[in-house]
Amino acid sequence: MATPVTMEPRRRITAARVPGRPAIRLGRFSVVWRPRTVIVIVATAALLLLGMALNIGRGEFPISVSDVLSVLLGGGDAGQQFIVLDLRLPRSLTGALVGAALAVGGAITQTIARNPLASPDVIGFTAGASAAAVFLIVLGGGFGALGGILALAGLPMAALFGGLLTATAIYLLAWRNGVQGFRLVLVGIGINAMLFAIVQWLLVVAEVYEAARAYTWLNGSLNARGWENVVPVGIALLVLVPAALILAHVLGALSFGDDTARGLGISVDKSRTWLLVVAVGLVAVATASAGPIAFVALVAPQIAQRLVGAARPPIAASMFVGAALTVIADLIARTAFGATELPVGIITAVLGAPYLLFLLARHGREARA
Repeated sequence: MATPVTMEPRRRITAARVPGRPAIRLGRFSVVWRPRTVIVIVATAALLLLGMALNIGRGEFPISVSDVLSVLLGGGDAGQQFIVLDLRLPRSLTGALVGAALAVGGAITQTIARNPLASPDVIGFTAGASAAAVFLIVLGGGFGALGGILALAGLPMAALFGGLLTATAIYLLAWRNGVQGFRLVLVGIGINAMLFAIVQWLLVVAEVYEAARAYTWLNGSLNARGWENVVPVGIALLVLVPAALILAHVLGALSFGDDTARGLGISVDKSRTWLLVVAVGLVAVATASAGPIAFVALVAPQIAQRLVGAARPPIAASMFVGAALTVIADLIARTAFGATELPVGIITAVLGAPYLLFLLARHGREARA
């Protein structure tokens, strides 16, 4: 006779509650509530608004900050409205949008490469957009079929084409069973140097007027920017920043390495490709609108990361930090040297170059440790 088997009562498994930040669900997506991040975004947005008001108010006809804010809210007389809305607001708005686009592009590339030096203006993305734009400025529709294609596309599309082509070349050259951050930086620096030489050659063979126009553009300038410069960057941000925010969970997984990301079920190569497309698109359109404004894409994500206290550069906070940094740098460029107005790219380079040296020195100490 078979021995009866006594079945133990099924145990009820109760999931232990893990302490953490509350999550907010939005349909299929969820957002983690981080009060510190919200505070940083609100503070930098207020700083951006104050910087824009100061920048708009300074000029041959000074306008107080309160009057500028009144005009922006629909008040003010006809003269103030013309000066603020038609003459000065497009410049500051272009600077804010360009800074935001560069910062988001920098946050993406630094996270993908897991290296704070992997900024679009260091690893060649900006140089590719600049080379294509200078090619169009100097040679126009000449130089065969390529010049005709770029002339037909226009400056923003030419910069986008150059940035995408450069990013593709860097990605393929850096690929060795995956993309390592250090290899990506080294390949990017080499491509950046090569493109810089091409730009210098274009300036040598250009006519005087074309060379002067290209040289001014290469320094990164917001001078004489109008609403036609605001629209392309605004559209790029409206389309590409939501895509970057949707892919933010992929950035979090990639920051732990490719093997960990694959273990979480993420298609690493496909996700990295789409993220690079988003980053290059933002950087290229920003470069086409205001020239290659140096070091914003490098510095802004690192500042935002330290303010938020995150493990990687946050996209939303980086966007507001980059916008505020560019507007404040433009204010300094316009007012700090009397009647002499400098391109905003010179001020951002002066502010960003010491930080680059600090990063290099810190990485050197970490390598020796």
